[in-house]
Amino acid sequence: MPNEIVWKTVMSRSFLTSPFMLWSLFWINSLGTVYGYYWYWDQLVYTVSNRPLWMVLLVPDSPTASLFFTLALIFLLRDRFKGPVSTPVRRIIETVAVVASFKYGIWAVAMIVGGAYQGEPMAWQDWMLIGSHLGMAAEALLFVRFFQIRPISWLIAALWVLGNDFIDYSYEIYPWLPDALTENIDQVKAFTWGLSLFSVLLFGWIGLAKKSRSDRV
Repeated sequence: MPNEIVWKTVMSRSFLTSPFMLWSLFWINSLGTVYGYYWYWDQLVYTVSNRPLWMVLLVPDSPTASLFFTLALIFLLRDRFKGPVSTPVRRIIETVAVVASFKYGIWAVAMIVGGAYQGEPMAWQDWMLIGSHLGMAAEALLFVRFFQIRPISWLIAALWVLGNDFIDYSYEIYPWLPDALTENIDQVKAFTWGLSLFSVLLFGWIGLAKKSRSDRV
């Protein structure tokens, strides 16, 4: 019983949207975003030198996802002081945040684990990345109930992640993989497309379920 009470408290809206929790996640995601762009620096420089300039925007997948989630947290923090507000831009940011954070959170972990399975040595940074990316996927699932997913915002999020996959694998600007996976690019590509479709459909279903419940209230 005590464990159940603790679990319900941790999962409650009052705890997850408390100033302490929101500010903590804001700084975690902000610092993670900055570190993520730093992590991609060499690939960003390579892309600028060898690809059309606009493609550089599609290279840093995970940090861009965490950037959107950081912006979504800013809206939740604003709500506490000025009351809830809903705008098309906010809905787009929130929807892209959960879809992309879940997709790239799972993807990065799968690539690290897949590389290790193929014989790639694990460094401490890999364990750090596994923890941080699992956190991205988890916060997307935890906070989606506080976000608004509407058909237009869902469609934009779907175009973002699927279009990103298309550009990534058509022009070979996908995130640099562990050396052990370089010969498995076809499998990586198939997994990536499948995960993107699953992520898009999952949060589309969640959005429909939330809308259905609100209509019945």
